[in-house]
Amino acid sequence: MSQSQPQSKSKSEQWQWENATAGAAAGFATVAAMHPLDVVRTRFQVNDGRVLTLPSYKNTAHAIFTIARLEGLRGLYAGFTPAVIGSTVSWGLYFFFYDRAKQRHSKNNEGKLSPGLHLASAAEAGALVCLCTNPIWLVKTRLQLQTPLHQTQPYSGLYDALRTIMREEGWSALYRGIIPGLFLVFVLLQQVSHGAIQFTAYEELRKGIIDFKSKDRKKDSESDDKLLNSMDYAVLGASSKIAAVLLTYPFQVVRARLQQRPSSDGIPRYMDSWHVVKETARFEGVRGFYKGITPNLLKNVPAASITFIVYENVLKLLKMARRKD
Repeated sequence: MSQSQPQSKSKSEQWQWENATAGAAAGFATVAAMHPLDVVRTRFQVNDGRVLTLPSYKNTAHAIFTIARLEGLRGLYAGFTPAVIGSTVSWGLYFFFYDRAKQRHSKNNEGKLSPGLHLASAAEAGALVCLCTNPIWLVKTRLQLQTPLHQTQPYSGLYDALRTIMREEGWSALYRGIIPGLFLVFVLLQQVSHGAIQFTAYEELRKGIIDFKSKDRKKDSESDDKLLNSMDYAVLGASSKIAAVLLTYPFQVVRARLQQRPSSDGIPRYMDSWHVVKETARFEGVRGFYKGITPNLLKNVPAASITFIVYENVLKLLKMARRKD
């Protein structure tokens, strides 16, 4: 009995690290493919039309063309290093925390999880990831907003940005925008709710497709992995992402505006989340909270498909390797 418990624990830990590895691979693939649209989205989000140091673009295509012409490939991939690190670490940690939370919740439910428990697991994972990665996302946002119109000395990279922020603004500046990220535990805000809604939708859609496909096949003749293919994962990822994007996008705008670099006099453009909400509503109305939604959808819907395709297939390969051992 004492030998079986350590063996079971070892298998559980191995499974958790397989999820983390698959999640990290999925995050890297997604960022590499979609980063230029992320740059465009960020620049649209923070442009309220009242600051001359921010470039104006007519639409997504015009933004990509203009950035490519004036700033080159470097402009389209501004902030790529923190984006890769942040996304890889975020997805790896997210799947890891999410899987551990599901395992914990399922112990008292005979291995079955309700939509509410899926939501709780995803929210818990999102909150932990948000706390771990906020400094990386802040640096990514600031690097993406550096343009030829910028009046302050530009950051040369991730390390220089972190060092300069710590020296000029203090360590607390690295957590600007953390409230919109964490507030999601209680309301529908960006990091936590975005992941919670997406993963709840993903899990429920996944179960539905498996149930539908298994009706035409003998019971237990095939595992869930064999019933679903890459096209199924692509549809699942895209469908779940749309719901998350539409519900949480205004909070992404609030967060991006909070994370802007202060002007040359050291005064931040926005003091806190409520200040962003008031100013945006006053000068731009509801439309201001959805600035950049087009490049965001163009980025996130296919990005979700890429993420889940890579995640599920890497997980399959790791399972196969484990079985051979």
